[in-house]
Amino acid sequence: MSKHEHPFTLALAQANSLGEGLQWHAASGRWWWTDIQGSCIHAWTPGAATTLQVRLPERVGCFVHARSGALILAMAKRIARLVLPDLQAVGVIDAQPEELAPLEAQLATTRANDGRCDRHGALVVGTLDEAEPRRTIGGFYQYSRARGLRRLPLDGVAIANSICFSPDGRRLYYCDSPTRRIMVCDYDSASARVSEPRLFVKKDVEAAEPDGSTVDAQGCLWNAEWGNGAVARYASDGRLLARYSVPVRDVTCPALGGPNGDHLTVTTARVGLSSAELMAMPQSGSLFGMPVAAGLYLAETLFNDD
Repeated sequence: MSKHEHPFTLALAQANSLGEGLQWHAASGRWWWTDIQGSCIHAWTPGAATTLQVRLPERVGCFVHARSGALILAMAKRIARLVLPDLQAVGVIDAQPEELAPLEAQLATTRANDGRCDRHGALVVGTLDEAEPRRTIGGFYQYSRARGLRRLPLDGVAIANSICFSPDGRRLYYCDSPTRRIMVCDYDSASARVSEPRLFVKKDVEAAEPDGSTVDAQGCLWNAEWGNGAVARYASDGRLLARYSVPVRDVTCPALGGPNGDHLTVTTARVGLSSAELMAMPQSGSLFGMPVAAGLYLAETLFNDD
């Protein structure tokens, strides 16, 4: 299936090195994301001229909003909690999160990467190996207030990505990006158990590695294709429904939302691009968006810290 001709347009010009973890937070009316290599969390109200930039002492692979209003961060080597004084602030804030649990302290070359809350409000996060060549030593973990950090019984990965859940929360999607395969398994939040994984999608474009994903209200999965400048939408049975083009090469994370719940927005990256590639794609690292049907928006579950 061919890509549409750049249906995504520039939403917010940015120079993020590695934008990731995008999400719409309805209570603040903002898009939130992390620039992993920049050790920053950003927030932006659509239409506003200024953003919030939260500078942190360590890289943040992903983060989620909690019921209390706090942020739960998957920092490079720890799960942490951060309380911001105002979720609608603008400008630059320096922050020092409170550590909740160490993450792979025994592995010197791994860090947290992709993750999100399951439908019961527990954080599920995966790690990656930063060594070259990358080894499949990363893992998947669940963190909850009630039970702490538990490793999910899934095989090791080199680059954990694409973590998201079916609308009923019973299916977990994930990938090891270099394999170009998105997997799916049955998932039980209370026990942190999964079924034997099965193939959901094998990428049909050689250049495409699956990066971040999100699931819509119809149970379809939207996946950012790193290296292919596109977002692909798949039915719950793995059929490719559409592929939408983004005018930069490395697309990292899609999210549904917006004030009326009728936009798909994506983060992108600049890391690894040559000077010539940056000249050809100067908007790399920015946010791009396109309109979608309002009924597709499925709100992210807040972390349960009650």
